[in-house]
Amino acid sequence: MLQDYADKAVQFALEHGAQYCDVRAEAVTSDGFVLENGEIEHFASTNDHGLGIRVLASGAWGFYSISDPQSMNEIKASAQEAVKSATHYAALKKQKIKLAETRAFVDKVDFACAIKPTIKEMTEIAFRCDKIIRSRKTINKSSISIHHDSFSKYFVNSDGAKISQNFDDVIANLSATAHQSGVTQSVSSTEGGRGGMEMITGKNDLALVAESISQKATELIDAKGAKEEKATVVMNPDFVALLAHEILGHPSEADRVLGKEMAWAGGAWWAGKLGSKIGSAELNVIDDPTIPSTLGWYKYDDEGVIATKKSLIENGILSGHMQSRETASIFNSSPNSSMRATGYAFMPLVRMACTCIAPGDWNPQEMFKDVKNGYLIYNMKVPSIDMMRYNWSISCQYAQKIENGELKELLRDVIVMGVAPEFFNSIDARGNDFTIRPITNCGKGDPMQIMRMGNGGPHIRGVATVKSVGA
Repeated sequence: MLQDYADKAVQFALEHGAQYCDVRAEAVTSDGFVLENGEIEHFASTNDHGLGIRVLASGAWGFYSISDPQSMNEIKASAQEAVKSATHYAALKKQKIKLAETRAFVDKVDFACAIKPTIKEMTEIAFRCDKIIRSRKTINKSSISIHHDSFSKYFVNSDGAKISQNFDDVIANLSATAHQSGVTQSVSSTEGGRGGMEMITGKNDLALVAESISQKATELIDAKGAKEEKATVVMNPDFVALLAHEILGHPSEADRVLGKEMAWAGGAWWAGKLGSKIGSAELNVIDDPTIPSTLGWYKYDDEGVIATKKSLIENGILSGHMQSRETASIFNSSPNSSMRATGYAFMPLVRMACTCIAPGDWNPQEMFKDVKNGYLIYNMKVPSIDMMRYNWSISCQYAQKIENGELKELLRDVIVMGVAPEFFNSIDARGNDFTIRPITNCGKGDPMQIMRMGNGGPHIRGVATVKSVGA
């Protein structure tokens, strides 16, 4: 019935004066829980469905969403409200919105889900992981959450597109906290992806993750801090994922480049620099929504544009941005499948799908062999980035000192800091490995939209400032 409502909404919008209309009909079911120290804190189960109606009228956008629609009269009134809002805002706009042309697809896509999750299986895995985490005496807190979301999305527009996409996400968050002699250290990990139980079992076995974070949290109790210095850093793929997200992905979103996000989440220091050198020849960056099983995997974005791999930086040269139909018209380029919304209740925004640094040809184990003084940086923690994505500071979960090509003592509470163009130009090696990590909580927009995506890359080597908190 939702699809029928969506089809009619387009017709109603055009009858009321819209030049263009698209409608997203979506249904989402979610099941999950939180387990702390061997006890289930809560279960959660939700079911939501509705329509998001977006219209272009008199050169301005209008939007109206409706949850759980019950009649065609509701749909007609909603479409009319969307057109009214567009007409109202059009009177205030100096520049009228134009849309770049794109092909209208008719398609149905069911994404791979090998094993449908059940709460029973998910809780069994969680209890097993909790037992592993708390097997060490210094661990005083274990926290595990696992949830499964099932999405059914239908997109229709006045250009003739009719697209269905159905997929599942399974996501697990694990955390181990150790405490001893007044020192507390936590190590965490987010796992999962687009698919079924296979996202957290088999080769993605959560038990191995539980063992790793428990061991590392315990070891960090006796770890040292790092003195503040500028040095060579080798970053592992998990840390590179957050770096790629914050200082490569966000400033590549065309709305930020145009300054449309300045009041809320910032812009991009490289605005107007397409074709310019902004890093070393070792810096190659892509955004690719076609990589299977990642949280940024889709065949069509929320404007019905078919997913394509895009090059953002080629051999240190800024080569492209993520574009919507609207921004592509401004840049005189093509839309490249970068528009997504958290759900039907929100207007889509330009969002990264799977922004990564591309792999190189170095063996990761060889990347620190010729480093006289440096650090091996492990795993993302907390970012702090300025409004233009120029100055950045990202804490890691732990690090190791490198001296004369050898890995030395473990370090805790480490922060890595840099200036974007300076750091980009210092990159002199990329590993031949490649890992994409799940990002589940990227916020953008006003009202705020939380989006899932993938980010990652290989090990990379560059120069940055390193220090420990309080050092």
